[in-house]
Amino acid sequence: MGRKNQTFVDEFLLLGLSQDAQTQILLFVLFFIIYLLTVLGNLLIIILVFMDSRLHTPMYFFLRSLSFADLCFSNSIVPQVLSHFLTKRKTISFWGCVTQVIVTLQIGCTECALLAVMSYDRYVAVCKPLHYSTIMTQQLCLQLTLGSWASGLLVSLIDTTVAFHLPYKGQNTVSHYFCELPALLKLASADTYSTEMVIFAMGVIILLAPVSLILISYWNIISTVIQMQSGEGRLKVFSTCGSHLIVVVLFYGSAIFNYMQPNTKTTKKQGKIISVFYTVVTPMLNPIIYSLRNKDVKGAFRRLAARMSFFHKK
Repeated sequence: MGRKNQTFVDEFLLLGLSQDAQTQILLFVLFFIIYLLTVLGNLLIIILVFMDSRLHTPMYFFLRSLSFADLCFSNSIVPQVLSHFLTKRKTISFWGCVTQVIVTLQIGCTECALLAVMSYDRYVAVCKPLHYSTIMTQQLCLQLTLGSWASGLLVSLIDTTVAFHLPYKGQNTVSHYFCELPALLKLASADTYSTEMVIFAMGVIILLAPVSLILISYWNIISTVIQMQSGEGRLKVFSTCGSHLIVVVLFYGSAIFNYMQPNTKTTKKQGKIISVFYTVVTPMLNPIIYSLRNKDVKGAFRRLAARMSFFHKK
Protein backbone atom coordinates (compact mmCIF):
# COMPACT_ATOMS: atom_id res chain seq x y z
CA MET A 1 0.00 0.00 0.00
CA GLY A 2 2.65 2.47 -0.93
CA ARG A 3 1.65 6.14 -0.93
CA LYS A 4 3.81 7.03 -3.97
CA ASN A 5 1.09 6.90 -6.60
CA GLN A 6 -1.96 5.85 -4.69
CA THR A 7 -3.07 8.44 -2.14
CA PHE A 8 -2.40 11.93 -0.91
CA VAL A 9 -4.98 11.83 1.86
CA ASP A 10 -3.48 11.87 5.37
CA GLU A 11 -6.76 11.75 7.28
CA PHE A 12 -10.47 11.25 6.74
CA LEU A 13 -13.23 13.49 8.06
CA LEU A 14 -16.22 11.48 9.26
CA LEU A 15 -19.62 13.18 9.08
CA GLY A 16 -21.12 10.84 11.68
CA LEU A 17 -24.81 10.06 12.13
CA SER A 18 -26.01 13.62 12.68
CA GLN A 19 -24.77 17.21 12.50
CA ASP A 20 -27.27 18.52 15.06
CA ALA A 21 -25.72 19.08 18.52
CA GLN A 22 -28.79 17.99 20.53
CA THR A 23 -29.29 14.90 18.40
CA GLN A 24 -25.65 13.95 18.93
CA ILE A 25 -26.08 14.17 22.72
CA LEU A 26 -29.14 11.92 22.56
CA LEU A 27 -27.27 9.50 20.31
CA PHE A 28 -24.31 9.54 22.72
CA VAL A 29 -26.57 8.47 25.60
CA LEU A 30 -28.26 5.79 23.47
CA PHE A 31 -25.00 4.38 22.08
CA PHE A 32 -23.36 4.47 25.53
CA ILE A 33 -26.20 2.40 27.03
CA ILE A 34 -26.02 -0.04 24.09
CA TYR A 35 -22.24 -0.27 24.48
CA LEU A 36 -22.50 -1.04 28.22
CA LEU A 37 -25.12 -3.73 27.57
CA THR A 38 -22.96 -5.19 24.80
CA VAL A 39 -19.84 -5.41 26.96
CA LEU A 40 -21.61 -6.70 30.07
CA GLY A 41 -23.83 -9.17 28.18
CA ASN A 42 -21.05 -10.73 26.12
CA LEU A 43 -18.64 -10.84 29.07
CA LEU A 44 -21.34 -12.62 31.07
CA ILE A 45 -21.79 -15.24 28.33
CA ILE A 46 -18.01 -15.81 28.18
CA ILE A 47 -17.74 -16.13 31.98
CA LEU A 48 -20.75 -18.45 32.28
CA VAL A 49 -19.52 -20.81 29.55
CA PHE A 50 -16.04 -20.83 31.06
CA MET A 51 -17.14 -21.45 34.67
CA ASP A 52 -20.16 -23.74 34.32
CA SER A 53 -19.23 -27.32 33.40
CA ARG A 54 -22.75 -27.98 32.09
CA LEU A 55 -22.07 -25.49 29.31
CA HIS A 56 -18.86 -27.22 28.19
CA THR A 57 -20.44 -28.43 24.96
CA PRO A 58 -19.74 -27.58 21.30
CA MET A 59 -22.78 -25.28 21.04
CA TYR A 60 -21.62 -23.09 23.92
CA PHE A 61 -18.00 -23.25 22.79
CA PHE A 62 -19.10 -21.59 19.55
CA LEU A 63 -21.38 -19.19 21.45
CA ARG A 64 -18.41 -18.10 23.58
CA SER A 65 -16.41 -17.48 20.39
CA LEU A 66 -19.30 -15.43 18.98
CA SER A 67 -19.49 -13.36 22.17
CA PHE A 68 -15.74 -12.71 22.02
CA ALA A 69 -16.09 -11.59 18.38
CA ASP A 70 -19.00 -9.32 19.35
CA LEU A 71 -16.87 -7.74 22.08
CA CYS A 72 -14.03 -7.09 19.62
CA PHE A 73 -16.45 -5.78 16.98
CA SER A 74 -18.09 -3.33 19.36
CA ASN A 75 -14.78 -2.11 20.80
CA SER A 76 -13.34 -1.46 17.33
CA ILE A 77 -16.14 0.98 16.46
CA VAL A 78 -18.33 2.24 19.32
CA PRO A 79 -15.71 3.96 21.57
CA GLN A 80 -14.60 6.08 18.60
CA VAL A 81 -18.22 6.88 17.70
CA LEU A 82 -18.92 7.94 21.30
CA SER A 83 -15.92 10.28 21.35
CA HIS A 84 -16.96 11.77 17.98
CA PHE A 85 -20.43 12.58 19.34
CA LEU A 86 -18.69 14.99 21.73
CA THR A 87 -16.41 16.69 19.19
CA LYS A 88 -17.14 19.04 16.30
CA ARG A 89 -14.40 17.74 13.98
CA LYS A 90 -14.56 13.98 13.62
CA THR A 91 -11.30 12.84 12.05
CA ILE A 92 -9.38 9.59 11.74
CA SER A 93 -5.87 9.22 10.32
CA PHE A 94 -5.31 7.41 7.02
CA TRP A 95 -3.60 4.46 8.68
CA GLY A 96 -6.10 4.52 11.54
CA CYS A 97 -8.81 4.14 8.90
CA VAL A 98 -6.94 1.26 7.24
CA THR A 99 -6.58 -0.47 10.62
CA GLN A 100 -10.26 -0.02 11.42
CA VAL A 101 -11.28 -1.45 8.03
CA ILE A 102 -9.02 -4.49 8.51
CA VAL A 103 -10.23 -5.17 12.07
CA THR A 104 -13.95 -4.63 11.47
CA LEU A 105 -13.93 -6.65 8.25
CA GLN A 106 -12.05 -9.50 9.88
CA ILE A 107 -14.38 -9.71 12.86
CA GLY A 108 -17.48 -9.24 10.73
CA CYS A 109 -16.41 -11.98 8.30
CA THR A 110 -15.43 -14.23 11.21
CA GLU A 111 -18.94 -13.86 12.65
CA CYS A 112 -20.39 -14.86 9.27
CA ALA A 113 -18.38 -18.07 9.34
CA LEU A 114 -19.12 -18.72 13.04
CA LEU A 115 -22.88 -18.44 12.48
CA ALA A 116 -22.60 -21.03 9.68
CA VAL A 117 -20.56 -23.30 11.97
CA MET A 118 -23.21 -22.95 14.69
CA SER A 119 -25.93 -23.96 12.24
CA TYR A 120 -23.91 -27.06 11.29
CA ASP A 121 -23.55 -27.91 14.99
CA ARG A 122 -27.36 -27.69 15.41
CA TYR A 123 -27.84 -29.81 12.29
CA VAL A 124 -25.64 -32.60 13.68
CA ALA A 125 -27.30 -32.36 17.13
CA VAL A 126 -30.84 -32.63 15.74
CA CYS A 127 -30.42 -34.82 12.66
CA LYS A 128 -27.62 -37.12 13.86
CA PRO A 129 -27.95 -37.17 17.66
CA LEU A 130 -26.42 -40.64 18.10
CA HIS A 131 -23.25 -39.58 16.28
CA TYR A 132 -23.06 -36.06 17.74
CA SER A 133 -20.28 -36.73 20.25
CA THR A 134 -18.14 -38.57 17.70
CA ILE A 135 -18.61 -35.91 14.99
CA MET A 136 -18.41 -32.71 17.05
CA THR A 137 -15.17 -33.53 18.84
CA GLN A 138 -13.15 -30.95 20.74
CA GLN A 139 -10.53 -31.01 17.98
CA LEU A 140 -13.11 -30.35 15.23
CA CYS A 141 -14.68 -27.52 17.24
CA LEU A 142 -11.28 -25.88 17.63
CA GLN A 143 -10.48 -26.35 13.93
CA LEU A 144 -13.83 -24.86 12.86
CA THR A 145 -13.34 -21.85 15.16
CA LEU A 146 -9.77 -21.21 14.01
CA GLY A 147 -10.90 -21.68 10.41
CA SER A 148 -13.59 -19.04 10.93
CA TRP A 149 -11.04 -16.52 12.22
CA ALA A 150 -8.57 -17.39 9.43
CA SER A 151 -11.21 -17.00 6.70
CA GLY A 152 -12.23 -13.65 8.20
CA LEU A 153 -8.64 -12.44 8.15
CA LEU A 154 -8.10 -13.59 4.55
CA VAL A 155 -11.22 -11.85 3.21
CA SER A 156 -10.39 -8.73 5.23
CA LEU A 157 -6.84 -8.48 3.85
CA ILE A 158 -8.01 -9.00 0.25
CA ASP A 159 -10.80 -6.40 0.51
CA THR A 160 -8.57 -3.87 2.28
CA THR A 161 -5.72 -4.32 -0.22
CA VAL A 162 -7.89 -3.73 -3.29
CA ALA A 163 -9.72 -0.81 -1.65
CA PHE A 164 -6.62 1.09 -0.54
CA HIS A 165 -4.79 0.33 -3.78
CA LEU A 166 -7.06 3.00 -5.28
CA PRO A 167 -5.90 6.65 -5.21
CA TYR A 168 -7.57 8.97 -2.70
CA LYS A 169 -6.73 12.53 -3.66
CA GLY A 170 -8.21 15.71 -2.23
CA GLN A 171 -11.69 14.59 -1.21
CA ASN A 172 -11.54 13.10 2.30
CA THR A 173 -15.05 13.61 3.75
CA VAL A 174 -16.66 10.25 4.53
CA SER A 175 -20.44 10.28 4.94
CA HIS A 176 -20.34 7.67 7.67
CA TYR A 177 -19.68 7.25 11.39
CA PHE A 178 -16.69 4.90 10.91
CA CYS A 179 -14.41 3.71 8.12
CA GLU A 180 -16.44 1.25 6.06
CA LEU A 181 -15.57 0.20 2.52
CA PRO A 182 -18.83 1.11 0.69
CA ALA A 183 -18.57 4.69 2.01
CA LEU A 184 -14.81 4.96 1.40
CA LEU A 185 -15.03 3.77 -2.22
CA LYS A 186 -17.19 6.79 -3.03
CA LEU A 187 -14.10 8.98 -2.38
CA ALA A 188 -11.71 7.12 -4.70
CA SER A 189 -10.19 9.21 -7.49
CA ALA A 190 -10.32 6.33 -9.98
CA ASP A 191 -12.83 3.86 -11.40
CA THR A 192 -13.94 1.49 -8.62
CA TYR A 193 -15.67 -1.15 -10.78
CA SER A 194 -12.94 -3.82 -10.55
CA THR A 195 -12.54 -3.18 -6.80
CA GLU A 196 -16.28 -3.49 -6.26
CA MET A 197 -16.28 -6.77 -8.20
CA VAL A 198 -13.53 -8.19 -5.96
CA ILE A 199 -15.40 -7.10 -2.84
CA PHE A 200 -18.61 -8.57 -4.30
CA ALA A 201 -16.81 -11.89 -4.97
CA MET A 202 -15.50 -11.95 -1.40
CA GLY A 203 -19.04 -11.21 -0.24
CA VAL A 204 -20.32 -14.23 -2.15
CA ILE A 205 -17.73 -16.38 -0.39
CA ILE A 206 -18.14 -15.04 3.16
CA LEU A 207 -21.84 -14.00 3.07
CA LEU A 208 -23.83 -16.00 0.53
CA ALA A 209 -21.94 -19.30 0.95
CA PRO A 210 -22.49 -19.42 4.75
CA VAL A 211 -26.14 -18.35 4.30
CA SER A 212 -26.60 -21.25 1.87
CA LEU A 213 -25.11 -23.66 4.40
CA ILE A 214 -27.40 -22.25 7.10
CA LEU A 215 -30.48 -22.64 4.90
CA ILE A 216 -29.56 -26.24 4.02
CA SER A 217 -28.90 -27.05 7.70
CA TYR A 218 -32.23 -25.63 8.82
CA TRP A 219 -34.15 -27.28 6.01
CA ASN A 220 -32.86 -30.61 7.29
CA ILE A 221 -33.51 -29.62 10.92
CA ILE A 222 -37.13 -28.64 10.19
CA SER A 223 -37.68 -31.86 8.23
CA THR A 224 -36.38 -33.88 11.19
CA VAL A 225 -38.35 -31.90 13.79
CA ILE A 226 -41.64 -32.39 11.92
CA GLN A 227 -41.14 -36.16 12.18
CA MET A 228 -40.52 -36.03 15.95
CA GLN A 229 -43.14 -37.75 18.12
CA SER A 230 -42.39 -35.73 21.26
CA GLY A 231 -43.98 -32.29 21.46
CA GLU A 232 -41.51 -31.34 24.21
CA GLY A 233 -38.60 -32.33 21.97
CA ARG A 234 -39.93 -30.21 19.11
CA LEU A 235 -40.34 -27.23 21.43
CA LYS A 236 -36.78 -27.55 22.74
CA VAL A 237 -35.31 -27.74 19.23
CA PHE A 238 -37.34 -24.77 17.99
CA SER A 239 -36.34 -22.74 21.07
CA THR A 240 -32.62 -23.39 20.61
CA CYS A 241 -32.60 -23.03 16.83
CA GLY A 242 -34.99 -20.07 16.92
CA SER A 243 -32.40 -18.02 18.84
CA HIS A 244 -29.79 -18.77 16.21
CA LEU A 245 -32.15 -17.89 13.35
CA ILE A 246 -33.00 -14.49 14.87
CA VAL A 247 -29.29 -13.63 15.07
CA VAL A 248 -28.72 -14.87 11.50
CA VAL A 249 -31.55 -12.76 10.06
CA LEU A 250 -30.44 -9.60 11.88
CA PHE A 251 -26.75 -9.92 11.07
CA TYR A 252 -26.79 -11.35 7.55
CA GLY A 253 -29.78 -9.33 6.39
CA SER A 254 -28.16 -5.98 7.15
CA ALA A 255 -24.67 -7.03 5.97
CA ILE A 256 -25.94 -8.41 2.65
CA PHE A 257 -27.92 -5.21 2.04
CA ASN A 258 -24.77 -3.09 2.37
CA TYR A 259 -22.19 -5.30 0.67
CA MET A 260 -24.04 -7.33 -1.96
CA GLN A 261 -25.39 -4.58 -4.19
CA PRO A 262 -23.73 -1.95 -6.39
CA ASN A 263 -22.26 0.91 -4.37
CA THR A 264 -24.19 3.53 -6.31
CA LYS A 265 -27.54 1.99 -5.33
CA THR A 266 -26.99 2.42 -1.61
CA THR A 267 -27.71 5.95 -0.47
CA LYS A 268 -25.50 7.56 2.17
CA LYS A 269 -28.30 7.62 4.76
CA GLN A 270 -29.39 4.04 4.04
CA GLY A 271 -25.83 2.73 4.37
CA LYS A 272 -25.30 4.40 7.74
CA ILE A 273 -28.60 3.22 9.23
CA ILE A 274 -28.16 -0.36 8.01
CA SER A 275 -24.58 -0.42 9.35
CA VAL A 276 -25.84 0.45 12.84
CA PHE A 277 -27.73 -2.86 12.90
CA TYR A 278 -24.73 -5.17 12.40
CA THR A 279 -22.06 -3.03 14.08
CA VAL A 280 -23.91 -1.73 17.14
CA VAL A 281 -27.30 -3.38 17.68
CA THR A 282 -26.59 -7.05 16.87
CA PRO A 283 -23.56 -7.39 19.23
CA MET A 284 -25.85 -6.16 22.04
CA LEU A 285 -28.78 -8.41 21.07
CA ASN A 286 -26.81 -11.66 20.71
CA PRO A 287 -26.31 -12.34 24.46
CA ILE A 288 -29.88 -11.17 25.21
CA ILE A 289 -31.42 -13.45 22.56
CA TYR A 290 -29.34 -16.49 23.56
CA SER A 291 -29.88 -16.02 27.31
CA LEU A 292 -33.58 -15.12 27.36
CA ARG A 293 -34.52 -18.06 25.12
CA ASN A 294 -32.11 -20.56 26.62
CA LYS A 295 -32.78 -22.51 29.82
CA ASP A 296 -29.18 -23.72 30.09
CA VAL A 297 -27.76 -20.20 30.10
CA LYS A 298 -30.40 -18.95 32.56
CA GLY A 299 -29.68 -21.93 34.81
CA ALA A 300 -25.93 -21.25 34.67
CA PHE A 301 -26.57 -17.61 35.59
CA ARG A 302 -28.68 -18.62 38.60
CA ARG A 303 -25.99 -21.05 39.77
CA LEU A 304 -23.30 -18.37 39.39
CA ALA A 305 -25.44 -15.84 41.29
CA ALA A 306 -26.09 -18.37 44.07
CA ARG A 307 -22.37 -19.17 44.30
CA MET A 308 -21.46 -15.49 44.52
CA SER A 309 -24.17 -14.93 47.17
CA PHE A 310 -22.81 -17.87 49.20
CA PHE A 311 -19.26 -16.52 49.15
CA HIS A 312 -20.51 -13.03 50.01
CA LYS A 313 -22.32 -14.35 53.09
CA LYS A 314 -19.21 -16.23 54.22
